[in-house]
Amino acid sequence: MEQSEVQALADKLDRLIERCQKLERDNAMLRELQDDWNRERAQLVQKNDHAKHKIEAMISRLRALEHH
Repeated sequence: MEQSEVQALADKLDRLIERCQKLERDNAMLRELQDDWNRERAQLVQKNDHAKHKIEAMISRLRALEHH
């Protein structure tokens, strides 16, 4: 194998390593974003449940007032 072929393979390997490292960084960033979205979703579900219970309590009070 000639020196130029070895150098070409080494260059390709370097580019492959760089691409792999970039993909690992991108993957880590996407996982962090996913975690953020999951936390936000959990907060929104909790707020929605809280609002639902408050509305149900208001409806119950209104119905109780109707019967008096």
